Amino acid sequence: MTVRPVRRADLDHVIAIDATVTGLEKRAYWQRVYRRYGVAAVGEQRWFLVAMADRKVVGFLIGEVRDWEFGSPPCGWVFAINVDPSARQGGIGTRLLESLSTALRETGVRKLRTLLHHDNTLILSFFRSQGMMAAPLIPLEMDVAAAAVADGAAEAAR
Repeated sequence: MTVRPVRRADLDHVIAIDATVTGLEKRAYWQRVYRRYGVAAVGEQRWFLVAMADRKVVGFLIGEVRDWEFGSPPCGWVFAINVDPSARQGGIGTRLLESLSTALRETGVRKLRTLLHHDNTLILSFFRSQGMMAAPLIPLEMDVAAAAVADGAAEAAR
């Protein structure tokens, strides 16, 4: 198994793996991601990596360095990682994460972070097995559609 940067010819395989895992085919989304992290990534501290086994894409990882956002010095972020379910338990995710970690170390970055849904126990277990733990950041969110409705109702009541 090898890990290398994504190529245009890999994109259909990435889309298929994602669709198998998520149940959603998101071709337009993945084409945008490829343009940002695959094609435009050269020299920009962005990585779109694929794991290859028997000349077939069996996993992928996308990450980048973000700096000074949220008050954080330069930090690596993983925002997508997936392995074909038929190829799991073979160390593919570990190799992908190791490849990104090596690239981050080479750029002087010391921390790697990610976000995931609280009930995604599979990926949570994977990241914990790799040594990741809770970070000092607290994710917050707001339903902007509900806020707009409430604002509209308040405005109409005046």
